[in-house]
Amino acid sequence: MSMSDNPDSEIIRIRLLIFFKMAVLAGLAMFLWSLQVVDNSKYQKSSSKQSLRRVRIPGERGHIFDRNGIGLAENRPSYCMAIYVHEIREPGNIRNTIDEVEKTVARLSGILGLKQEITRKDITVHMKRRLPLPLIAWKDIDSKAMARWAESQTRLPGVDLYIEPVRVYPLGAKVAQVLGYVTRRSDPNTDNEDEDYDYYIPEMDGSSGIEKVMDYVLTGYAGGKLIMVDASGFRFDDLPEREPLRGENVTLSIDSRIQRMLADVMEGERGASVVVDPRNGDILALHSAPSFDPNMFMPVISKEDLLNLTKSPDKPLLNRAVQGAYPPGSIFKPVVALAALKSGLASESTGYSCPGYFELGKVRFDCWQKIGHGWIDMQKAIEQSCNSYFCQLGIKCGPDSIRSMAKDLGLGARSGIPLLYEERGSVPDRQGWRGGDTCNFSIGQGALLVTPIQMAMYAAALANGGTLYKPNLITSQMQGGHELVRKLEMNPRHIRTVREGMRDVIESSTGTGKRAKVPGVQMAGKTGTAEYGQKGAGKKHTWMIVFGPYEAPRYAIAMIIEDGMSGGMTVAPKINKLMEGIFTMDGTIKPAASAQKAGGA
Repeated sequence: MSMSDNPDSEIIRIRLLIFFKMAVLAGLAMFLWSLQVVDNSKYQKSSSKQSLRRVRIPGERGHIFDRNGIGLAENRPSYCMAIYVHEIREPGNIRNTIDEVEKTVARLSGILGLKQEITRKDITVHMKRRLPLPLIAWKDIDSKAMARWAESQTRLPGVDLYIEPVRVYPLGAKVAQVLGYVTRRSDPNTDNEDEDYDYYIPEMDGSSGIEKVMDYVLTGYAGGKLIMVDASGFRFDDLPEREPLRGENVTLSIDSRIQRMLADVMEGERGASVVVDPRNGDILALHSAPSFDPNMFMPVISKEDLLNLTKSPDKPLLNRAVQGAYPPGSIFKPVVALAALKSGLASESTGYSCPGYFELGKVRFDCWQKIGHGWIDMQKAIEQSCNSYFCQLGIKCGPDSIRSMAKDLGLGARSGIPLLYEERGSVPDRQGWRGGDTCNFSIGQGALLVTPIQMAMYAAALANGGTLYKPNLITSQMQGGHELVRKLEMNPRHIRTVREGMRDVIESSTGTGKRAKVPGVQMAGKTGTAEYGQKGAGKKHTWMIVFGPYEAPRYAIAMIIEDGMSGGMTVAPKINKLMEGIFTMDGTIKPAASAQKAGGA
């Protein structure tokens, strides 16, 4: 009897087969249980990633206002033509869809009357990298193109207007060095955000000026939405989105009316000027010339325009008001007078003879008045800006006293204005010092370098009786009021002597700054002409500092014009025009009769 005929053997075989089948079924059941229960979240997440795309939507940027609520930096809607690729998708190879998009762009170009800007390569890149998002074929189209689109009887599938915010600066170049500009970035820093995004809508990023300094305040709070895509990556639905929020606004101390006047006065020059309120340190206007139009950077600056800005010998991107370091020339002389008075080595009546020059050993320092000023005291020496007098006064009190007074008035240190890359200037030390260096120092030459913002705060301190403020530019972020840097520890009579000399600079018929005089308002000032470059080259920077009205100053100004004739000839007339405009604006003086007639006509 064979084994196959054995009934017991047959039963064993059946049992083994049943056991094998049960084991297979049990294993399959365990696999399904693991797939659907244990690893459910992992596979569900993977599936979600294949069908959902997170899109980050930037919040609108906050506005920048002047002290009176006038908009200095705002947002406007930019109308773009967008192609929604999923709506014109062609079956088969992705190239078929690319061909269809290319045809749509060509037809749209004819309708709008605009030159085609995107290429087949651009379309291909979009299809590979940003397929679920609309393809922007034209940005910031003009009103003519908008009208042609509205009037067109042809309605292309998958084409529609797309609106995005664009930064706009109403005053253009007149306030560019304060505000700066923004540029677009496509991959924002999301380190502080909880969500991971697949796509980013480009947002504006502060690149200079207040736009950069206050970027963390102005930047909006991003929102987001979910886009559902099919297996090929084409969009087929949107899920509810989280709305983005606009950034906070920033208010500046700038008065846009004064800012306009200052920019107009500086038109066509190379230089800088700052207007400050000496009562509290508020910056009322700040301008660097030549300037640039920040609107050029929106939506994107052309390569040609960027090259012109960066390669120009006039350096329009340089903010000379805070980044320019210059020899001050004679506007430094009030510092020397204060130092001499404080040291006790000189008094208001201290006088010296000026024959038209001062000799120290074999070195001769010429006075601008070639025939000399004769015997002259301190107040008259300030009015006449006598080099001979201040060389002798500087040697009398010594360079250390002058250096100490200069630092007390904020020179050689950054003022603290909230703008980037501020220069600190230079107050020279005594290393390798000689007597001739003291003479140069006393008339604002040599290694001494200052910035226009330092000179404006210095002029304000002279105006208010000796209080140096930190310049305040951002009023909306102030905490604890205006910041006082220091109060000069001086006899008020000494400051009065210097102020009276500065008043005579403008108000006296023989003053060096008489061309700045505004009828009906007393002012005080000091002119300066500083040589630079090789000796004898004749290159000069021209200055003037001013404050007024004299008895109760509300405005203090520093202005420099590069390569001018002299402070009195070049800068004083500009100060006159500026201050006449300011005093007319604030009601201190009435408009001239001719202006009234012109207005009536």
